[in-house]
Amino acid sequence: MKNVYLDNNATTMVAPEVRDAMAPFFDELWGNPSSIHTFGGQVKKHMDRAREQVAALIGADPSEIVFTSCGSESDNMAVRGAVEALGGYPHIVTTRVEHPAVLTVCRYLADLGCKLTELKVDSEGRLDLDELRNSIHSNATVVSIMWANNETGVIFPMDEIAQIVKEAGAVLHTDAVQIVGKLPVNVKKTPVDMLSLSGHKLHTPKGVGALYVRKGTKVNPLILGGHQEGGKRAGTENVPYIVGLGRACELAAEHMDEEIVRVQAMRDRLEEGILATCPDVRVNGDRENRLPNTLNVGFEFIEGEAILLMLDEVGIAASSGSACTSGSLEPSHVMRAMGIPFTAAHGSIRFSLSRYNTEEDVSYTLEHVPRVVKRLRELSPFVQKAGD
Repeated sequence: MKNVYLDNNATTMVAPEVRDAMAPFFDELWGNPSSIHTFGGQVKKHMDRAREQVAALIGADPSEIVFTSCGSESDNMAVRGAVEALGGYPHIVTTRVEHPAVLTVCRYLADLGCKLTELKVDSEGRLDLDELRNSIHSNATVVSIMWANNETGVIFPMDEIAQIVKEAGAVLHTDAVQIVGKLPVNVKKTPVDMLSLSGHKLHTPKGVGALYVRKGTKVNPLILGGHQEGGKRAGTENVPYIVGLGRACELAAEHMDEEIVRVQAMRDRLEEGILATCPDVRVNGDRENRLPNTLNVGFEFIEGEAILLMLDEVGIAASSGSACTSGSLEPSHVMRAMGIPFTAAHGSIRFSLSRYNTEEDVSYTLEHVPRVVKRLRELSPFVQKAGD
């Protein structure tokens, strides 16, 4: 049985080059980078190099990069840190389709007294920029809007968003976990104040991320203690993983053209094949403005969880667009926010590719998806049978 991994928006395989870059820091260069002796100093040089590699991928200055443990920590530090730095109970503006790492902390801060505005999206997952503009009433506002959605791949117009927020004098954070490394990002051209990224979306092991903090942006640390990361994030740095993240960012820059061209072509072939062979199916999200690797499709009248389980039996890994895998029968908050009909939202599946996928992977998936859908439709009590 062939194994096909199409769940790269959830996590990615570790690149061999990343693993090789990390290896010396487990058994040779294991010093503390904060130590003043040579054994620690030589480790710090490698960490500094990784900071440069991460910064280069997004057009930042190395001094603006803060290493964290993951994208969720970066999101929490950005939102909570900016709110605390403003003082009092500032206004928070976000969207209804954010990752839980942003939505949960925003709602937590709202429970503490902050005013919270959650912007709507349309049926294609697109924002109304006029609603954003009208939602910012003072410069005591923290805006957190993702650059690309993790479920649908829909890309928000961050250039225009940044212009609106900057004109209002507010603080702008973007969860860029899904877009960094897949499409060009340059914080010099797109003036966000803070940007979150995560290593395991870029072919590193899980457990490392980064937060870009533009010079002059006031943000309180989330973790207090030592002086590490310029006083912005206490705790001895996870050097092997930081080195791995640096190498992964370097590789992402090298392979970005491939991500945009070859991976997108495979995604489009998968989409066209599913639409041609499976009746009663829809693509969820803006098909023009989305990540090159992401396809979210809603199969009417069948459960996403059942599709995933049957695909898993033939070695195909994807993910559900609903929360069924967590024990809930409710569609995901993203599908609900878009107003996707329940019959399609409940059967939504996300296929997300990487540069390690092949045309054979797509062919194998297109061989099995129609069979799985047909079988489940035959079993579904909600599908009207011929002659009924």
